[in-house]
Amino acid sequence: MHGHAQQQGHGHGDGHSDEHEHGHDRSFADMGEFLEREAGLHRQFVDDVAAWLGGLVSTPVTRVVDAGSGPGVGAVQLARAFPDARVVALDPERVLLDRAVELAAAAGVGDRFEVVEAALPHGVDGLAAADLVWSKLALHHVGDQQAAVAALAGLVRRGGVVAVIEGGLPMRTLPRDIGVGRPGLEARLDGLAAEWFEHMRAQTPGSTTAVEDWGGMLRAAGLTPSGTKTFVADLPAPLAQADREVLFDRWRRTRERLGDKASAEDREALDVLLDRDDPRGFPNREDVYFLHAMTVHTARRD
Repeated sequence: MHGHAQQQGHGHGDGHSDEHEHGHDRSFADMGEFLEREAGLHRQFVDDVAAWLGGLVSTPVTRVVDAGSGPGVGAVQLARAFPDARVVALDPERVLLDRAVELAAAAGVGDRFEVVEAALPHGVDGLAAADLVWSKLALHHVGDQQAAVAALAGLVRRGGVVAVIEGGLPMRTLPRDIGVGRPGLEARLDGLAAEWFEHMRAQTPGSTTAVEDWGGMLRAAGLTPSGTKTFVADLPAPLAQADREVLFDRWRRTRERLGDKASAEDREALDVLLDRDDPRGFPNREDVYFLHAMTVHTARRD
């Protein structure tokens, strides 16, 4: 099934990046490649959450919707986790959905995988209901978050569950003291990223302010909360080279996006980390790890 709706804010839930790029298909293809690689860092997280959710749904899981699927890495994992289910990857960007189709075929789940080109909140109107509706790190990119939650609630069947993955703790990849500049670089960059994100959200079409009480928003949408749990993506040091390269790319993007807002000392530290020829550079360090806690808010349709 293929649909289309006017974009009203979007996020790509596979391996969330705080980047919010707009432009032609090539820019989204580039972003999709990054999101796909970054989603690999959350591979165990998705499996762990899916196993937990399977115990919350009181009916057989025969249909799953991944809202804000991006290039579909998570949607393919959901198809593996629920082998009797048809999985719908929903995203406003066709180039990302095309990649999702490729990944599903390569994983051997293409026969029960479909994509819908649509954006929350109104793009899902008329979509068939599902037993599990999943949205990972996407809703905070939608202008009207309560409307987005209500749209997801409208997709879930009786006995089914909506799972909203939002919040938790910022990811960490390096020790507090990295031997370059002042200790606490990541924490300071988190503060700059939060300011950048608020500015970006304010520019999102239809942006409204809301207390990000996801359980409360799910209740307001007519669902019954069925549990909140935080899961940890934990890849300890020394990190595999492929995973380290993904994080190197993330740090590079952070430098490009936030570098001019950081102090001169922190800019210098970032430049050292991004120097492949420096033994203190990110690609050469043995103390690189990946730790990210994400919270799953669930609610059931009674």
